[in-house]
Amino acid sequence: MIRRFLPASVLAAGLALASCPLSAQSKWDLASAYAPNSFQTINLQQFASDVEKATAGKMKITVHSNASLFKLPEIKRAVQSGQVEAGEIALLAFQNEWQIFGADSQPFLSSTYEEAMKLYRAQKPLLEKKLSQQGMMVLYTVPWPPQGLFITKPVSSVEDFRGMKWRSYSPSTGRLAELFGAQPVTIQAAELAQALATGVVEAVMTSPTTGVETKMWESVKYYYDVQAWMPKNAVLVNRKAFERLNEESRNAILAAAAAAETRGWKASVTENANALATLKANGMIINAPSDQLKEQLRKIGETMVKEWEVKAGSDGEALLRAYRR
Repeated sequence: MIRRFLPASVLAAGLALASCPLSAQSKWDLASAYAPNSFQTINLQQFASDVEKATAGKMKITVHSNASLFKLPEIKRAVQSGQVEAGEIALLAFQNEWQIFGADSQPFLSSTYEEAMKLYRAQKPLLEKKLSQQGMMVLYTVPWPPQGLFITKPVSSVEDFRGMKWRSYSPSTGRLAELFGAQPVTIQAAELAQALATGVVEAVMTSPTTGVETKMWESVKYYYDVQAWMPKNAVLVNRKAFERLNEESRNAILAAAAAAETRGWKASVTENANALATLKANGMIINAPSDQLKEQLRKIGETMVKEWEVKAGSDGEALLRAYRR
C-alpha cells in the first residue's frame, strides 16, 4: 500500500543511502518528547544511524528523547528559532496555530492506513509551503496506530462520559471532550502514566502503543477499539541549518528520511497489532464500541470535520477536495 502512494523518487532515495563524504564533521541535536522505547523513537534512532553511516561518521545526529531537551509544545519553536537543528512534533498539537496541522486529528476522517496515506498526500504540499515560510522543512512523517479509547469504566453511549476527566493534548481532543460532556484536562505524553495513576484523568483517546508505553493496565481496565483517527508525527529541520551543509550531506539526510518514512509507516502497522496483543495479555478488556456509541461517534466526527473546514478556510476546502477525490 505504501509503495502505491509514495512517489517513486522517494522510494528510490530511501533504498539507496550512498556514502556522502563531508569536508568537516557536523553535529546536530534532534529533540523528541517520546519515550526511548517508542517505535517512533526507535525509527528516529535508525534515521540518525543511517545518516552517520552514509557520511562515514562525518555527520552525527543525537536524538534527545523523552522531552529531555524540550517539551513537546516547545519543539517546533525550538527548531524554527535555531535552538536545535531538528525535532519531532505531533502535527495535531499545533492546530490552533494553523488548522491544516490538525487535519489528521479530525475524528473518523481517516481511520485506516490507506486513508491516512491519502490524507497525507493531500496535506503534504500545504505543510511544505507553510513550514518553508517559517524557515523549516519536513524530513518525514509517521502515523501513530489508530486511536482508541482507554477508560476506567465500561461505556455504551456518549452519555456515559458526562463529567469524566478526559485527557486533552490538542484542540481536537479538547473539543471532543466538550462534545462528550467530559471535563478536558491537558496532559502531555511524558506525564500520562502519573496522571492515570493518581486519577487526574479517567479517559484517554490515544493509540494502543501509548497504552503499552504507559502501562495503562495498571490504572485502566477497558479499551475500546474505535479507530478514531491516525495522527502523524513529523520530523522537522531548520532550513538554514540544512542549507549550511554541503550537497552530499543534504542528500544523505534526505535519503535517510525517505527510508525512515517508508520504514515508519510499515512499523506502525506492526506496532498496532503487537500493542493490542500486549494490552490483552496484561488483562485489559478490549471491546468494539456498541452500535449506539459508534453512531454517536460518527455524528460527532461529522460535526468536528465541518467545524474544522470552516476554520481552515480555502486551505481546508482544497485539502478535503483533494483527499476525497
